[in-house]
Amino acid sequence: MSSQHHTSSPNERHRLEGPRNHYLSYLISIILTMIAFAVVLYGGLDRSFIIFFIVGIGVVQVIFQLAYWMHMKDRGHMFPIVGLAFGAFVALSAVAAAVYWVWW
Repeated sequence: MSSQHHTSSPNERHRLEGPRNHYLSYLISIILTMIAFAVVLYGGLDRSFIIFFIVGIGVVQVIFQLAYWMHMKDRGHMFPIVGLAFGAFVALSAVAAAVYWVWW
């Protein structure tokens, strides 16, 4: 009975799902980039909407890049994720402080 039970090792699982997920992530990144270009080329939208839309698409694209190209979705990557989160917190704090300082 134990010969019928098949367990895959982490390396085997990674090898089998890697290329398909990379292709999908690359395709989604290309589509998001094309959407950003289309929104800017259309030109009939409010400038602040375009800026927030492009920043939003950029955030989504960064998440895809980190998850699939940098393998942050896999186990054992908690320390880099915490480091990236802390870096984002420091960067956002610096931007907020600079905006507060300029407009105060």
